[in-house]
Amino acid sequence: MLSPTDEIILKKKGISYDKIKEQLNAFATGFPYLGIQSAAEPDKGILQVKADEITAILNQWEEYLQSDATIVKFVPASGAASRMFKDLFEFLESERNEPTTVFEKKFFTEIKKFAFYEELNEICRKNNGKSINKLIENKQFKPIVENLLTDKGLNYGSLPKGLLKFHSYPTEKRTPLQEHLVESALYAAASGKVNIHFTVSKEHRTLFEKHLNETIDTYEKKFRVSFDVRFSKQKQSTDTIAADENNQPFRDKGELVFRPGGHGALIENLNDLNSDIVFIKNIDNVVPDSLKDSTVTYKKVIAGVLVNLQKQCFAYLCELEKNTISDAKLSIIAQFCEVRLNNHHTNLLLLSHDELRKYLFIKLNRPIRVCGMVKNVGEPGGGPFLTVNADGTVSPQILESSQINLEIPADKEKMMKSTHFNPVDLVCSMKDYKGEKFDLLNYVDKNTGFISLKSKSGRELKALELPGLWNGAMSDWNTIFVEVPIDTFNPVKTVNDLLRAEHQ
Repeated sequence: MLSPTDEIILKKKGISYDKIKEQLNAFATGFPYLGIQSAAEPDKGILQVKADEITAILNQWEEYLQSDATIVKFVPASGAASRMFKDLFEFLESERNEPTTVFEKKFFTEIKKFAFYEELNEICRKNNGKSINKLIENKQFKPIVENLLTDKGLNYGSLPKGLLKFHSYPTEKRTPLQEHLVESALYAAASGKVNIHFTVSKEHRTLFEKHLNETIDTYEKKFRVSFDVRFSKQKQSTDTIAADENNQPFRDKGELVFRPGGHGALIENLNDLNSDIVFIKNIDNVVPDSLKDSTVTYKKVIAGVLVNLQKQCFAYLCELEKNTISDAKLSIIAQFCEVRLNNHHTNLLLLSHDELRKYLFIKLNRPIRVCGMVKNVGEPGGGPFLTVNADGTVSPQILESSQINLEIPADKEKMMKSTHFNPVDLVCSMKDYKGEKFDLLNYVDKNTGFISLKSKSGRELKALELPGLWNGAMSDWNTIFVEVPIDTFNPVKTVNDLLRAEHQ
């Protein structure tokens, strides 16, 4: 199947022949849907923190910050901004010279509200000899878009989201990278130090480093902290092979075609961190300072919940090590596992003393993640569910709608009853009760990948995505869902999202 040239490429990427066979087999067999017990909801998988509990939880996090633990904020930031400008690219490539759609009209009508307006205006003056106002008056709309998106101007259509100007302040314009620096200083600073890790694409790393070097001194002085900012890229070894309609390797001009493995590939980058606690948040989910209070408070809340649960898990694991542990103590630990961690075992009472002790030790000695969940404001879909595992136990999982078999009426009904969705707001415990780092790759469910149809050189191909970072890649973690306010979720998916009140 593979030529000597293929083998050289595989060796260079660090991909084994067995991995290729495994991926091709996945194309042939597909991935199974996950069994759902129910959607997670308040008092049934989702914890609602009461107002009178918040202060105590915040204090637990502040106390943890005084320890010698290492805390890192992990930000996936490799995504290009091109999708943000899909509508503007379509306008630029169309035969129309004036805006006609609601999206286009809004963009031009409110263009002065964008943080990049002043810089774009200067580019228009330089390249076209006219201000944006004059170009609009003369009904010359396309030069404005061209100066925004192409390398003739700001080149925003080819830059990563993290480097675009999102927010305006009296003395500065901030990018998402800068907003993440500010956020981290407000909830993840320990002993005056803030650790942040951005995953970026290889071609954009130099730009990120340049922007950081121009930025970091300002925020270190403002918040009286020192930042340790690191970058990594998605590993070539996590690329997946593309397949043709016969589930054989797809070739273009005779060469094997590989595709990035999706955000699930970042479990490798996360696994490389030597840290105790890691916050995870997407690059585009940021707000200006005027709206940061809620975000900062609830980041501390989910972190406080985590360290409280971690402390209890560690204490119970020390108990479970003892041969002399009593049945009464096992019962208490089992209740904690069932009620606080939402790990349900239908035949728990049938287990012998030794079987129960072994089961509880395995269930507690795993990475922990606390995931913020927000209430649905649109159509129900993927989000927090209680799912049935291969061993018959039930545990909380974050599912995509594609992992749910909508042809089964009962499962479709459970999805339609889901009350919350996943904003990618996680805090993770990465070490065990002895202080040893977990190998996160041991907790991935390989049967939770995704297959999609793409094209190359005019031919259709099948693409394989690895189990998602917060989906199957964390399947065997202890997972706790906590309700957080909707105002903590403000992603920027299109350029016009920057016109929403939350980003002004």
